[in-house]
Amino acid sequence: MLPGNHRAPKWVLLFFLLVMLAGGMPRTALASFTIEDENKLGKEFYDKLEKGNFILKNERANTFLTFLGERILAHSDKAPFAFKFSIIRSSAINAFATPGGYVYVNQGLINLVENEGQLAGVLAHEIAHINGRHIAEIVDRSQKINISTLAAVLAGALLGGGGELTAAVTGFSVAAATSLSLKYSRQQEESADRMGLAYLVAAGYDGKSMLDFLKIMRNYEYYSNTIPSYFLTHPGTDERSRYIDALLQTTHRQGGADQIIGNLRRIQTILLLDGKPPDANIRHFLKALKDHPDDTDVLYGLAVTEEKLGMVTESLEHFRKAVRLAPDDPEILRDMGITLFKLGRFDEARKNLRRATELQRNDLNANLYLGKTLLALGDMQNALRLFKELEERRPDDPEIYYNLAMAYGKTGGAGDSHYYFGLYFKKKGKVESALFHFKAALKEFSQNHPKAKEIQKEIDSLIR
Repeated sequence: MLPGNHRAPKWVLLFFLLVMLAGGMPRTALASFTIEDENKLGKEFYDKLEKGNFILKNERANTFLTFLGERILAHSDKAPFAFKFSIIRSSAINAFATPGGYVYVNQGLINLVENEGQLAGVLAHEIAHINGRHIAEIVDRSQKINISTLAAVLAGALLGGGGELTAAVTGFSVAAATSLSLKYSRQQEESADRMGLAYLVAAGYDGKSMLDFLKIMRNYEYYSNTIPSYFLTHPGTDERSRYIDALLQTTHRQGGADQIIGNLRRIQTILLLDGKPPDANIRHFLKALKDHPDDTDVLYGLAVTEEKLGMVTESLEHFRKAVRLAPDDPEILRDMGITLFKLGRFDEARKNLRRATELQRNDLNANLYLGKTLLALGDMQNALRLFKELEERRPDDPEIYYNLAMAYGKTGGAGDSHYYFGLYFKKKGKVESALFHFKAALKEFSQNHPKAKEIQKEIDSLIR
């Protein structure tokens, strides 16, 4: 529901309350919302989002956001939480903080900012809400609302926050539900701006970035004729702009950088590739290419999109141009190598993938496709070595087991091949196929062989 509903972030705080009440927490706990309560509630909510596949699992993008968040944290009065920064799979323009040090930023907001400093300003503001324990204050104030009303408001929010159906289910109007959405107060927003601006400047960024972001949001609202979710969860934006501007004119006049970590454009490209369909992305990248014909991020995004659409000739042309401009870019080399592998051009694929793994040794996909390429070329020894390393690093990935099974099969290791096919089908939830291969593997090893005992355990667990 969250990715398709721009209003969904409004129910974040309400959800916390329902979880707390449904989880058996005594009613008196609301009167003293402790650090322990915040940690518990934040973790429960994170787990719900993760289970619903709302959190983006992209290592490069998540690492970037975490680096940025940790830089701000290093220059803040950090609250006693283990902070975690996550990207929400949503095109809605929003960011929000939850109890326990959890900070969430939507894909849509990251793609909207014009520089790293603006994104750092958003994180600084959310970190300030957590450090100020503003959410705990909101929960404490919620004692004025009875349990049945809170549950009804939440039900309305989850149904979409509008229409006759919502009013019928909740028992009161949508306007009433909105008034009970437990937003930050103006005082809390000003406090978060004041603290966040201090964090941002101390981290080396230009404080003006925070003000610039609010102006972008206003322009977005004006041109799109849609109220961004960020304005719904962070009220009083005009007042905030004036407040921030006053601080910039008086307290934070020293300026700063708009980029420190770098590579925001690549992260935005990665998020576009992950979040939008290829036909939408190709229009975006073709338009961008007219204005920036030598932009490696645009060329990279266009090449990946064209490959997804089956435009192989055009894809390789743009990959090659990107490589000429950035010969040591591991992501471009990796994805060009993967495209060449899919075309069966294994010698070229090996060259690109090997270089990509030399530049970025921890890139699991580059290593996986290099192993597949070596397997296709008949280099079984090096293919097996790579797949065994990947098995240790990514033990829950069925594809690793499939490729190990293929490699052992081609080297005559029937027992190991059946064993890894068994693990592959087990991971895919195909019990009968897994049992077939485990039983076949068991016949290939002597009764006292350590592998036989391991295989028998797998068989017993599946039968149970």
